[in-house]
Amino acid sequence: MATIKDVAKLAGVAISTASYALNNSDRISAATKQKVEAAAKTLNYKKNGFASDLKRTKTNTIALILSDLSGPFYSELIKGVQDVTSANNYDLIACNSIGGAQSTAVKFLTEKRVDGAIILAHNITDELTIESATYGTPLVLLDRYLDDNHVYHVEVDNIQGGYRATEYLITHGHTEIAYISGPAASNDNILRYQGYQNALMDYHLHLHSRWHIQGDFTREGGYRATKLLIAQKKLPHAIFYANDEMAVGGLHAFKENNIRIPEDLSIIGYDDIQLSEYVQPPLTTIKQPKYEVGALAAHLVFQILNGEKIDHHYKLSTELIERASVQPRKS
Repeated sequence: MATIKDVAKLAGVAISTASYALNNSDRISAATKQKVEAAAKTLNYKKNGFASDLKRTKTNTIALILSDLSGPFYSELIKGVQDVTSANNYDLIACNSIGGAQSTAVKFLTEKRVDGAIILAHNITDELTIESATYGTPLVLLDRYLDDNHVYHVEVDNIQGGYRATEYLITHGHTEIAYISGPAASNDNILRYQGYQNALMDYHLHLHSRWHIQGDFTREGGYRATKLLIAQKKLPHAIFYANDEMAVGGLHAFKENNIRIPEDLSIIGYDDIQLSEYVQPPLTTIKQPKYEVGALAAHLVFQILNGEKIDHHYKLSTELIERASVQPRKS
């Protein structure tokens, strides 16, 4: 006798998708529903109680899916999510997205092992995210915008933050400003770079391609990118690092090469991780509301689970934190 697993396999969809399609869920597209119904007819499938049970089963668990669980940035974000989740008597599973579509994180979404999810992982594709949202699992994205009725968004205004960082350097007399970027696929990085470009354009400054160097949001990546910048011999007046972790790695590279910060070159970071206050010199940076982002995202999940109507998009501002890694450029 055919099972729903057989139907899902023949239709080329997840078991949960087949279940919702056969239960006339309006979250499943008409095309997918027709494909599942055709497979069920071919196999002479008779619906049993499994699909209905799947729909009403609650796990009392929320998933937080991150591209990386390490690093000081994520610890504050996780704490914000954890505090709200605990206050609602739910469990929290934090997992990384290594493996993309084959990862355990994706199984939490497609097999409805959690009641809701918060995603900050650029390797979870838009298509998979939208498909998962149609299963009835509330999804809140932190790293990109998707135009879908079942997906909600909390983001930091990274264009504003990138602009603010660059403008701060410009107003201190720095006209040649490098950008050490995060991963090319990171939407956060793309938006910070856009803010950097906008500031240069508004102040009629030239963007030098040799001073746009790829990093990966890690200290090691910042160290390597800074070594590459130093190897080009002609240094810029200042550097905007797309996150603090890379700036910390950059400080190490400058120290090895006897380049003084900020006497020889000014630098600014992004995130305001705890370490940024304790490096030498203390790092001027753009502060993200990391805890607040996590707490708000979790709060939205619970509002959706309670059947409340909410906005689809929330944007939080950044703040400039002035320390000692930037000084006015001497003529």
